Amino acid sequence: MTRTTPARPVAVEAVFPELAAYRGRTTRLHPRPGRPGCRDSHVGGPLLWPSDEPWPFCDEPWPFCDEPHQSETEGYAPQEIRAARAAGVWPRSRPWREAGGPEPDEPTPFVGLAQFFARDVPGLAAGPGGADLVQLFRCPHTHGPRLERRYLLKWRSAALTERGGRFLAVPPEPPLVRWEHELPEPCVLHPEEVDSYPWAEDDTLPPALIARIDAWDDAQIEEGGRHAPSYQGALSIPPGWRVGGFPSWASTGPMDITCECCGEPMRLLLTAGGDEMDADSHSWMPWEDRDPSLQGMDSIRRGQSVAMPTRLRFGRDRDLHVFICRADQGHPPRWVLS
Repeated sequence: MTRTTPARPVAVEAVFPELAAYRGRTTRLHPRPGRPGCRDSHVGGPLLWPSDEPWPFCDEPWPFCDEPHQSETEGYAPQEIRAARAAGVWPRSRPWREAGGPEPDEPTPFVGLAQFFARDVPGLAAGPGGADLVQLFRCPHTHGPRLERRYLLKWRSAALTERGGRFLAVPPEPPLVRWEHELPEPCVLHPEEVDSYPWAEDDTLPPALIARIDAWDDAQIEEGGRHAPSYQGALSIPPGWRVGGFPSWASTGPMDITCECCGEPMRLLLTAGGDEMDADSHSWMPWEDRDPSLQGMDSIRRGQSVAMPTRLRFGRDRDLHVFICRADQGHPPRWVLS
């Protein structure tokens, strides 16, 4: 099934003609629970990983985060999380040591979160050497007193990898994860390109334009109440998983993201979002996930499989932005929670 974003509740360029010069495109991925294969773009499904290639483990010092895994007292077994989800119940937690959990300084397998093929996802940037398949991983544990997370990006040539023929059927996984939302739900994608506009704060747009947007937002609330459409929530950047476009800065405010190797500005590769909507952004929910006889939030159907299909969370319900260097895609990416 395709996914179709409704027209915006307000024609934003009619209200702010200057925004036409800043219009961009982003690809909404619309993950929904399903059964993707290793040759599909997906969140939470099997990765196209050669069987003779070692699976990545979190076991070496990393830049800016050389702390060991935080000690844990209890957690959830991945296979029990899957069984509980299938049964519609909450999994049972287990004491860490009794379940054979690793010591804080032991290597831990990364959890594969997603993979995207350029053939499936319009606007996906090319990787080093023209790589057209990107795979995203996360260590299931936090590191150090600031509870930092480690992520990993793996680029591949899809054609060369697929010609290898033998792929890992069952990747290594940790015996326990600290939170149920560390394990992604397998989701198929329904990519859709939509227009988007920059976050309106600080110097992301001209100051006079931001002031007009703020004044317009205030007038909307005064006239229509707290559920009136706002620029940030309903007109600029869609929620959820997406590729390209503009970063949202709801938690941190705008940040200048530069390459640690060469100092060049970085571009947004993708955004991973825990939720596909909230009270301010529900107007972005596709028509196919709505009951046409109802209005607003009440029209959205199928509950969690639509509102939080991947089951993943990033920080305290924030977006994970993955940036890559514009000058050299081989330089390390940067991970920003916002």
